[in-house]
Amino acid sequence: MKFPILIINFKSYKEAAGPRAVEIAKAAERAAKELGVNIAVAPNHFELALVAQSVEIPVYAQGVDVESAGAYTAHTALENVKEVGASGVILNHSEAPLRLNDLGRFIPKARALGLDVVTCAPDPRTSLAAAALGPSAVAVEPPELIGTGKAVSKYKPETVVETVQLVSKHFPDVAVITGAGIESGEDVEAALRLGTKGVLLASAAVKAKNHYQKIMELAKPLVR
Repeated sequence: MKFPILIINFKSYKEAAGPRAVEIAKAAERAAKELGVNIAVAPNHFELALVAQSVEIPVYAQGVDVESAGAYTAHTALENVKEVGASGVILNHSEAPLRLNDLGRFIPKARALGLDVVTCAPDPRTSLAAAALGPSAVAVEPPELIGTGKAVSKYKPETVVETVQLVSKHFPDVAVITGAGIESGEDVEAALRLGTKGVLLASAAVKAKNHYQKIMELAKPLVR
């Protein structure tokens, strides 16, 4: 996993359903290539394979709930995420929380499969616990700010700083990124100044009228 990085979560927004998911992913890829920065996209499971086949930038699954392929109706397996072309997975988003023992199984399995692993956490202490399990990165996201337009980098900078300090001290190989309320390039720049190695965001990019222009704005602070 390369840093700094911008990860765009498509969630289940209708703006990113079907072929629209590919359009957004291609806009992200264009921005990544033009700026020379790292951008990953996380489409809904329905579009995961389609997007992975359509772009060269990293494509992440939004989550999983079983480790291995098999007789699991209506479940998403890590092995199948890898099989359809994803290069990473987001785990424990506040909208799809997992138990700690599940993270303890999924993270090593995902890493063994060669997948990037971004584990979300609501606060510094939980981020530290998640980092102990060996993901590529932890994404600290106070759930009360998600989708509000109130950027964590502005409204709760102390949460970001404490997380960076804790994780870098005890698990220096695990990167810290942040998210929740990120709406602008200024928000991204603020997050990077706090010591993070990237951001995880959703609606700011997915619901933009012009995806390419908005992603360019959000990604420019990553240029170094």
